Amino acid sequence: MSGIDQQTSCSNPSRFFCAMSEPNPSRRRSKLINFFKEMPLRDDQEHVLALNGLWNIAMKHPNDPEFPSLGVFECLGRLIQRAVSDKRWLLHDQNIYIPYYAAHVIGSYTMNKAEFADMAAKSGVVLPLMELLRGKITWVEKRVAVRALGHMASHDTSFEAIAALHEREIVELAMEVASTCVEEVYEEFACVKEFKRLNYHCNLLTRGLGVLETENRKAEEWASQLQCWSLYLLNCFACRERSLSLICDKEFLKKVCKMWGGLTNPKSPAGIGLIRTLCKTESGRQSLADLEEVIEAICNVSRSSDDYQMMGIDCLLLLLKDPESRYKVIDIAVLFLGDLVELGSREGRPKVGQRITQALLQDYHKIKYGKMRLRSEKAEKMLGEIWDLKVDRKRREKLLCEHEIRERKLSAAKLKKQGNLYFWSGDIEKAVMKYSKALDLCPLKRRKERIVLHSNRVQCHLLLRDPESAISDATRALCLSSEVSPHGKSLWRRSQAYDMKGLARESLMDCLMFVKGRIRSDKTKRERIPYYAARMMNKQMNATWIFASAARLRSHNKGEDDKVRETNGRDEVDNMVIKINGLPSESVNMEKPWRRRKLEMVGRSGKEFRRHHQIGSSAHMKKGKNLESSINAVRHNIGVGL
Repeated sequence: MSGIDQQTSCSNPSRFFCAMSEPNPSRRRSKLINFFKEMPLRDDQEHVLALNGLWNIAMKHPNDPEFPSLGVFECLGRLIQRAVSDKRWLLHDQNIYIPYYAAHVIGSYTMNKAEFADMAAKSGVVLPLMELLRGKITWVEKRVAVRALGHMASHDTSFEAIAALHEREIVELAMEVASTCVEEVYEEFACVKEFKRLNYHCNLLTRGLGVLETENRKAEEWASQLQCWSLYLLNCFACRERSLSLICDKEFLKKVCKMWGGLTNPKSPAGIGLIRTLCKTESGRQSLADLEEVIEAICNVSRSSDDYQMMGIDCLLLLLKDPESRYKVIDIAVLFLGDLVELGSREGRPKVGQRITQALLQDYHKIKYGKMRLRSEKAEKMLGEIWDLKVDRKRREKLLCEHEIRERKLSAAKLKKQGNLYFWSGDIEKAVMKYSKALDLCPLKRRKERIVLHSNRVQCHLLLRDPESAISDATRALCLSSEVSPHGKSLWRRSQAYDMKGLARESLMDCLMFVKGRIRSDKTKRERIPYYAARMMNKQMNATWIFASAARLRSHNKGEDDKVRETNGRDEVDNMVIKINGLPSESVNMEKPWRRRKLEMVGRSGKEFRRHHQIGSSAHMKKGKNLESSINAVRHNIGVGL
């Protein structure tokens, strides 16, 4: 690592920037060692600047061994410990920033290198980080503490050092943070008016250059990261089959299945990732199989356009392959996975539908020819349909000659036209019957014709107010279409069906995929994105806003007793910080604080997109490369639920 190339000498060897500017390597090393030893004992305004410089270096060069080898971890651990034990010192000058930067530097250096993580553990940073995780200061410090502990726990040697003495407490703290962090960030920052927010929080969020819009956006991002890193820390224990009895708490698992997460931190497993890890363990499968609510949430992910679709499918396959959990989940899982049996390659995995078919039908012969029965007749019927589609019908069609196949194709086309006539005349139920007969006749190899028939039937189900059947048909149409270019009408119609069922996240992801497909399509290259899609996106983005549940809860509590104000667990440090900043101790609720957001999460490149949608004066929105990048940004920046 290169320092600041200056040839000037410095009379004070404890100064960080003086040491960094030293051209002589041995003297530079000696000065840095002295600085790290003396820093926790000194009161100096340079400390925050020095830590900021360390943070920048650690972020850019996390694998550089210079500072870790000179005692930086011991220095940072002592600084954090001083901050949590000496409140007067913490609130003096700019010392309030010190524990945040110290924990952040530890997390950056332990991110990739196991030897650095081992050094950090031996230097005694775990206990100070746990003090931050306990909430001794604020949620901002929790965020970097759980990040650092997560990176340390990802390496085997440092994991054992952490788990040996603090396993139960760390797991319990991580579970608590994952469950409550969103509400905490909302209460302590997001719903507080601009002039009443803690100054140092605003500065950390925006690096001192932001305005209210930036603060709000970053608060959402940091709340998501706090939850993601908590899940990541728990995943480090779960993948080693440690503390599973704690992690598999029923109430916690019900919350986990709703944690979207993992969006601003791609390495985070998110809620569904932690559940997949648990599905790889015997006790985890047993715990999950007893929770219908969790199984249904996994099923919804597996049958959606969610980035975590394959994780959801993996979870269900793991549960179905275990004889102990198979018959607890198959009655629910088959109703969802049955729509995916013709799924092709996904995320580089070939023949995903074939794997699903094998898992579902592995002992169907016991039902078909034996006396085995499932709890649900509907599930048995679905298994029979899968057997007919993937086994019997394939065999029959292999025996057909070309003339018979052509006749079936023509008959299917004729039935489709009849269905269209019934549809436009308003006889929807007869239209469904004609489309169903056409699907039975249409050869399996005629994928395009079958996509259209399924999609037409989706529209009928929507008009008949049958969202579950609409989702089923739309999913089958999308399985038959390509991964690169999914069928647009089916995406939009499934988005509507999910909206009817109140599944906002799944509706939003389908709508985003639909809009993205129109941007890329040659047929719609010069068209504008329809306003109905923008309205759906706006509706579902508001519903999936990370603070939506926290805002509803606060509004409900405020309505019950508008006169009672509570600090929501703020400790003495919080109140002292607020007092230092000249702020009252209670937060003030903002009336509809995020109404103006609309589609702000689309990002800077989507200003034109947002403006047309917010003013409501145009029935269409502009399209272009910037908008496509904005759609991608939305998919990776919404943080609620799984």
